Amino acid sequence: MRHIFAIAAALTFFSAQSAPPALVAVRAARLIDGRGGAVIAPAVVVIRGDRIESIGGASPPAGARVIDLGDSTLLPGLIDLHTHLTSTGVHWEDELLKTTPGQAALHGAHNALVTLIAGFTSCRDMGPTWPYTDIDLRRAIDEGIVPGPRLMVSGNYVSPTGGAGDARQFSIFVDVPIVRNLADGPDEIRKAVRTNLKQGADFIKILGTGAVLSKGAPPGSQQYSEQEMHVAVEEAARWGKHVAAHLHGTDGIKAGIRAGVRTVDHGSMMDDEAVELLRAHHTYFVPTLYTSESISANANVPESEKARSKQIKELKDKSFQMVLKAGLPIGFATDAAVVPHGQNAREFGYRVRLGQSPMAAIVSATKTAAEIMGWSDRVGTVESGKFADLIAVPGDPLRDITHLERVTFVMKGGTVYKDPTAK
Repeated sequence: MRHIFAIAAALTFFSAQSAPPALVAVRAARLIDGRGGAVIAPAVVVIRGDRIESIGGASPPAGARVIDLGDSTLLPGLIDLHTHLTSTGVHWEDELLKTTPGQAALHGAHNALVTLIAGFTSCRDMGPTWPYTDIDLRRAIDEGIVPGPRLMVSGNYVSPTGGAGDARQFSIFVDVPIVRNLADGPDEIRKAVRTNLKQGADFIKILGTGAVLSKGAPPGSQQYSEQEMHVAVEEAARWGKHVAAHLHGTDGIKAGIRAGVRTVDHGSMMDDEAVELLRAHHTYFVPTLYTSESISANANVPESEKARSKQIKELKDKSFQMVLKAGLPIGFATDAAVVPHGQNAREFGYRVRLGQSPMAAIVSATKTAAEIMGWSDRVGTVESGKFADLIAVPGDPLRDITHLERVTFVMKGGTVYKDPTAK
């Protein structure tokens, strides 16, 4: 059923692209604009072309095509800061031996559509197993060849040998020449950063500690030194780019913050000093919490890696609550495909259960996520002049955050991809 729905959405996309209406008014019972302030009720958002023209509770302007969503809540298109859209469904450590870059690209096109239909109109993609397939996907979306979220992509993550991103968990006598993501020491890291940016990456992802879903070093172990991470930050800054760092363990988190990374992704083992470092360095915390639930239920994940996930689940939850209590900004991320594509919004409910307010959880995936990406001028909030990226959900997500798992309307750049009023 999901595949049939995705095909229908794709057909809607191409039809809409051919003759987009000049003026559209979207009407709903209420609007959460993504900034964390008061709800606008009722609400009318007027779109001209691909941009928002005005917001208010007045009647739609004359001549506009009206989309009346009834007792729904309008929100900005959601943003996921940590995805892996080109995953093929094969466990990532096997992908190099059992899949091809072409398969990754095709799966990426499907996963991008599923993610868009789920209400996520922008994503930061954190590195494919097959290098640069994410760059190709971004270009295809930007050119209108396939439908999907606006993408910021890393091209290829940078990992130490034996580290979280060392997928060559097979005989040393087997080589996969196209994969060149392993970098040890400042010179190799600098070259890896330059190579990714040369190929079209929008930012750099480094893996500073071990990982949960890996046969390499355990999640808590620091692998890149502070100096090595600083080299990545320094080189990326020369290109006007930021560094996102996969960091689970406490020492690695602190080293990454001191090195100047923009985001601490996962951040599973925070302590008081790490929290204060986040504050002092204005570093963003981007946890991925619902992965604990997804990993435990995934038959394709090896038992050894399920055990790793179980061991750090409580630490992850506690770290989130520490940063939340400190009042620091928290970005929204899911690590999809660890969480199945299209189920990204389940992260909201997990966070609310840990004590985050529904409004704060929404802001983490709208205004704050856009700030982290450096895209506050175009997405993240419903404001005049920004891209017309809008979604709608039934009822009020401030009363029941799980409404965000049931998106009924999706618009990206003025083009409607999902519309409950369409006949």
